[in-house]
Amino acid sequence: MFTGIITDVGRVEVLEKKGDLRARIGTAYDMSTVDMGASIACDGVCLTVVGKGAGWFDVDISAETISKTNLDLWVSGKPVNLERALKVGDELGGHIVSGHVDGVAEIIAMKDEGDSTRCTLRAPAALAKFIAPKGSVALNGTSLTVNEVHGVDFGINFIPHTKERTTWGVAKVGDRVNLEIDTLARYVARLNESL
Repeated sequence: MFTGIITDVGRVEVLEKKGDLRARIGTAYDMSTVDMGASIACDGVCLTVVGKGAGWFDVDISAETISKTNLDLWVSGKPVNLERALKVGDELGGHIVSGHVDGVAEIIAMKDEGDSTRCTLRAPAALAKFIAPKGSVALNGTSLTVNEVHGVDFGINFIPHTKERTTWGVAKVGDRVNLEIDTLARYVARLNESL
């Protein structure tokens, strides 16, 4: 489990096809404190550490993961939002995030408002019903509050801190981003189906 609070912006260093896709991610994390087999959310996707060294870790990415996320767009040098797994007793500053991406949204508009940036995204139709005003979503692993919803389109704001500490400072219209809907919304919708 994660919180959607990004703690490092890593960088894709190497991509290698070996049955699955293997990626090496450069990081500022002290990798001596990360166990082999640990989970790290990479752009919101929960991936398993399969190799590590000073300033880097390796992950394997299955075809299923690539089909449900934007990891097919990874190239060497790409910045990546990173978050280590939540430990019992850690502060929960965002919302509960599983790292199981539901689909890919597209940025369709961006506009600066003061120092913040208002961003409009288009969700896949099957996921739009789970997104509610003032609810939470995880986009590329970042916990964000939904401002408004209009059909399949929804809006969020990036404050300066978010733009400086994550990859959102370089986001642009047309970008495809990993979308994880709020777990609570998923279960409420499922309960409503059975009533």
